[in-house]
Amino acid sequence: QVQLVESGGGLVQPGGSLRLSCAASGTIRDMNVMGWYRQAPGTQREFLASITIDGRTNYRDSVKGRFTISRDYAKNTLFLQMNTLKLEDTAVYYCNAVWGGGTYRGQGTQVTVSS
Repeated sequence: QVQLVESGGGLVQPGGSLRLSCAASGTIRDMNVMGWYRQAPGTQREFLASITIDGRTNYRDSVKGRFTISRDYAKNTLFLQMNTLKLEDTAVYYCNAVWGGGTYRGQGTQVTVSS
């Protein structure tokens, strides 16, 4: 069983930046894939970025060049650095992990981009 807790969301103006964190109860070094998703009101959850156990990253086209996924093994934490935020980035952001044959997701953190 893996528990994931996201933090770092908040209110930011267009063009601003935020860094989301996802603290894991398990050892993230052992997790096959970790990633970030988001869901805006009235829409389906969408993939944003992922990083595999061997460090390969993948991004949604709309966030390439603006968002960066990374991890810190010492802190057992996954990050999402978000720059040049846009109004349409407003959503609840979720951390996701695939490990031991299961998929785990946190409770999410709200990101609101507004002037």
